[in-house]
Amino acid sequence: MSFNTISVIGLGYIGLPTAAVFASRKQQVIGVDVDSHAVETINRGDIHIVEPELDIVVHAAVHEGYLRATTEPEPADAFLVAVPTPFVQDETDDTHKADLSYIRAASLAIAPVLKRGDLVVLESTSPVGATEEMAAWMAEARPDLSFPQTHGEASDIRIAHCPERVLPGHVIRELVENDRVIGGMTPKCSERAVELYRLIVHGDCIVTTARTAEMAKLTENAFRDVNIAFANELSTICHKLEISVWELIALANRHPRVNILQPGAGVGGHCISVDPWFIVDSCPEEARLIKTARLVNDHKPQWVLDRIKDQLDRLHQQQPERPRAALKVACLGIAFKPDIDDLRESPALGIATQVAQLGCTVQIVEPHIEDLPANLQAANCQLVTLDEALAQADVVAVLVRHSAFSDSVGKLLTHSAVVDAVGLLDA
Repeated sequence: MSFNTISVIGLGYIGLPTAAVFASRKQQVIGVDVDSHAVETINRGDIHIVEPELDIVVHAAVHEGYLRATTEPEPADAFLVAVPTPFVQDETDDTHKADLSYIRAASLAIAPVLKRGDLVVLESTSPVGATEEMAAWMAEARPDLSFPQTHGEASDIRIAHCPERVLPGHVIRELVENDRVIGGMTPKCSERAVELYRLIVHGDCIVTTARTAEMAKLTENAFRDVNIAFANELSTICHKLEISVWELIALANRHPRVNILQPGAGVGGHCISVDPWFIVDSCPEEARLIKTARLVNDHKPQWVLDRIKDQLDRLHQQQPERPRAALKVACLGIAFKPDIDDLRESPALGIATQVAQLGCTVQIVEPHIEDLPANLQAANCQLVTLDEALAQADVVAVLVRHSAFSDSVGKLLTHSAVVDAVGLLDA
């Protein structure tokens, strides 16, 4: 049974590349997003996000008639839900719960156009049980159709979970090459989902249950988070002991069974900084190490901010006649990782925002964006070039290791006040 039309709900950093890759295989694809600007941009054959090769693939798919975008779901044979799953933090008891409102909204939006035989796949990274909740929401909206939770293998609608596992900056390639974990609510649900992904995936399609597939993605990101936390904790220890953490890690990694990651300004993005909390929320008594790693990484931006404050205090002692407003701090990078434009959950962005609250003039160097986010504009921060920042700033904070900064290491080494959170000067 073929898929005549595939619908992708959510045209962000995962949804749009996914839609484009399916369309590049000569599949009819309808992309759905509530953002009318994104829809209009895509229908012109352009893109509203930055991802290598995506512009070429989208342009070809749209102009060849295989991809179009709309703000309202339409009938299709398969629906891929790729919407955000942020967390909601309760400041009173420090709990972090998954916000499934976007998945619920997507479920209710596609429910009216479902028909017997359709496949619905949740790609959004989700807490264990979210796929079952999605199925329940659709079943409630469409009592005329049967779903796996009540009719098992005989259900009208097939439901599965298939989390994305791609690296920003390499999404187009990894959507095709990477293995996919596919968890159906029943074996036939899995079988149908494998048929779909086999249209684009050259890697293995590994079948499991929906709950295990959900947990697999959370586990992958929690593993990364714990290892990054070890590196970040080492950096704070080494600072206190007056040891170069970069040299230390290089030496330790010469051990044949040691591979310590590089510390940074914190952990950001839509996955690693969010997903481990879903595990902690599900099993708070058991997930002690995972929670501690999250707290270590969440504290790292404050530690970097304190180092910037130290430099400002030193300048005040040296030049007491200069008011705080006369001092300039340059923040190099506000994306959540090198060489992308993605600011989601970015620790660097958070640091820059807090620096702006210190009363000094803040210059932002971010070669991958054209305009500052609204909160930095409201704080009168300036988007400047790297040369301008190095010539004018009293304090330079290297927050992201963009490739564009590598050629200026020599100039940074001669600057009198540099806070290097990412080891750019120790390359």
